[in-house]
Order: sequence, then structure tokens, then C-alpha cells
Amino acid sequence: MCGRRHNSQQHIAVKTFIKLILLVGIIVYLCFAFVDFSSHADTTTCRQVNFTVADSSHAGFITAEEADRLLRNSGLYPVGRQMDKVDGAAIEQALRRNSFIDSVQCYKSPGGVLNVLIQQRLPLLRVMADNGDDYYIDEHGHIMNPQGYSADLVVATGSISRPFAQKQLVRLGNFLRDDPFWNNQIEQIYVTPQQHLTLVPRVGGHTIDFGDTDSISLKFRNLYTFYTKVLPQVGWNKYSEISVEHVSQIVGRKPVKG
Repeated sequence: MCGRRHNSQQHIAVKTFIKLILLVGIIVYLCFAFVDFSSHADTTTCRQVNFTVADSSHAGFITAEEADRLLRNSGLYPVGRQMDKVDGAAIEQALRRNSFIDSVQCYKSPGGVLNVLIQQRLPLLRVMADNGDDYYIDEHGHIMNPQGYSADLVVATGSISRPFAQKQLVRLGNFLRDDPFWNNQIEQIYVTPQQHLTLVPRVGGHTIDFGDTDSISLKFRNLYTFYTKVLPQVGWNKYSEISVEHVSQIVGRKPVKG
């Protein structure tokens, strides 16, 4: 019995050694093939550019057609050029100048094909501040110039500095984006000079006194309870303002009679 076990272990060891030798051989071959391929100039003419845009199904501005337009305008469009004359690094740098593009990777395929992989920045909010600032901002606080693009997003207006937008408004915007109900309900954020937030909903004749961006989840939970338990009973237009500034209470303020 011991002899059989010993022979079996030897057999497994031999098979493992052979597999290791084959693996090393494959790696050596691939390295040689890559070096050999790289050492020869590719005189093939570029005949096609393939653009792939990540998150293209989401609300973004960069499409394959837009990327193609940007590349043509850069003067680096590769179709018709010799493949070894196509500068992938220059193409990546040119496309990254667009503030809605986060990263770009180019690689060449046999047959004269250039592949361009684009990771776009998805706008979270539109900021239109009293100081004249007009820009989009993404989930990480990266600021993007409008550049003629438009999207159906929550708009933040009022006394908004860029640091405030990048820290406070991004927190609120991320919550709204991740909550389908509130993302559809809130259409505007107004910021007072004291950095006090007022939210404007799509439905109802009221505004929401939100206060600061502390306890965002709890404030919206309280507001949802008010929406589902109170407003259906008293009517959506009973209050001109609903305050959730203090998480311990919800205050409904009636319109001031003139």
C-alpha cells in the first residue's frame, strides 16, 4: 500500500513538473512573439477606429459619435495613416482635454484597427451660482464646463462657492442619485448666503427647509413619512413650507394670507 502511494505521489510530481515546463515555455514564447512583433514597423494603413464608452447607458454626454467628433477636431484622426505613425499617447491626451472624459486607453488590433476605450465622468448636479459660475459636477466633486451639453439633472442655485459644491452639495447629490423616489421628486436646491439649503420638489405647492447636509438620510426618512402619512390626509397644497431642518421634528408652515 505504501509503495502504491509513493508511486502515485511521484506520478503527480512528474505531471506538475511537466505542466510547469509547458507554462514557462508558453510565457517565453509569448514574450518573444511580442518583442518580435514590436521590433517590426507596422506599415498597415489604419482603416477603422472603434470607440467603447463605459457607462454609456447612463446619463452622460460622451457617446461614440461625440468621441469620434472630438478626435477628428484634434487633428489626430488615424484613419488613412500608417499604423506605426498613429500616436496612441497623443490621442489619449487630446481626448482627456474634454472635462467629461475621465480616462482613455488606446490599443491597436491586427488589420489596421485602433481601439479607444473611454471612461466618462457622469454629471451629478448642475450648478448655476449667483456669482456667475455655471458648471456640472460629478460624484467626486470634479467640475465640468457645460460646453453646450444639457441634461435633466437637479439644479443648484444661489450663493454657492466651488468648495461648498464639491463637499456639501456632492453629498446631497449622491444621496438623491441613489434614491429613485427623491431623485425624481427634487428638481432644485437653493443655497442661501448663510449656506442654508431649500429644496424645491416637482410635486406639491411647497418648498422644503432642509438646513445643512448633516443627517441627510434621517431628514429624508422623516420627510417621506410626512409625505405618506400627513399630506394625503390634509392635501398637498396645505403647506407652503415643510421644515426637516431639525431631525427631532417636522414643521409644516401654512401660506401667509394676504
